[in-house]
Amino acid sequence: MKTVTVNSIPIGGNNPLVLIAGPCVVENRSMIFATAEKIKEITSRLHVPFIFKSSYKKANRTSVGGFTSIGMDEALKILAEAKSQFGIPILTDVHTAEEVASAAQVADVIQIPAFLCRQTDLLIAAGKTGKVVNIKKGQFLAPEDMKHPIEKVASTKNEKILLTERGVSFGYHNLIVDMRGLTVMRSLGYPVVLDATHAVQLPSGEEGRSGGQPQYILPLSRAGAAVGIDGLFIETHPEPSKALSDTASQLPLARLEELLQQVVEIDSLVKENAWM
Repeated sequence: MKTVTVNSIPIGGNNPLVLIAGPCVVENRSMIFATAEKIKEITSRLHVPFIFKSSYKKANRTSVGGFTSIGMDEALKILAEAKSQFGIPILTDVHTAEEVASAAQVADVIQIPAFLCRQTDLLIAAGKTGKVVNIKKGQFLAPEDMKHPIEKVASTKNEKILLTERGVSFGYHNLIVDMRGLTVMRSLGYPVVLDATHAVQLPSGEEGRSGGQPQYILPLSRAGAAVGIDGLFIETHPEPSKALSDTASQLPLARLEELLQQVVEIDSLVKENAWM
C-alpha cells in the first residue's frame, strides 16, 4: 500500500483517516471562506487532517439550465485565496485536458470526475502535472477495473494516486455502495476514499435535477470507516437547500462535527487493531 502525501498530510498505510470536504461548487467568495473557516476550526479541534474541496465548474449537469460556474478564472482565484488564508490544501475537478494546467496552478489534488475516469487524455494530462490525482470510480465501473485508470496516470511516472468510490448505478435513478469494492480497490495498492455524499444521490431523479437521500450520509460514512478507508469525501454546505448544485445530497455544515466524531472513533478502532 502506497502512502500518498498531500502537502504534509499522509494518506494511506495505517495513517488516520483524512477528510476531503467543502461545498460542491464555488458559488461566491463569502460562502467559500465561511465554509473553509468552519471546517478548519472543527478539524483542528478534532485533530482530523483536512483537504478543502470545491469545484470551479460543474460541467456535468442534468439540465441545460443547471448552474455550472461563476467563471473558471474567478472561481480558481477564490480557491487560491482560501488556500492562502487558511493554510489548507485544495482539491478541485478538471473536465478537459486543456483545463488541467490552470487548475494545477491552484490545486494540490487534481480530481478526475467519475464520468470521465476512462478519458485517457485527461488522466495523462493530470498525471503530467506531478500533483496528486484523485480518480473517482465511474458509476458504471467494477472496482477491479480501476487498475486501468491507474495505469494511465502512472504512465506519466506519477504514482501519487487516490481512488474514490462514489456509488455504482443500481437500476434507474439510484446508486448503491458495495463495501466489498473499497477492499478490492485498496488491493490495487493505492489509498481509497469514500465519497459518502454523491453516493446518496438519486441521479436525475427530480425532474431535471438529481435528488438525494442525505439521511444515509452518516451511516455510509460509519460503514466506510469500519471497512478501513483512507479518506472520507463529504460535500457540505451551510444551507444545502439554497446550494446552486447538489442541494439534495450535501451534508448541512452544522452536522459535520457530529459525523466526524463518530467516524474518527471507528477509524481509530480499526487501525489500532490492524483489521484492514
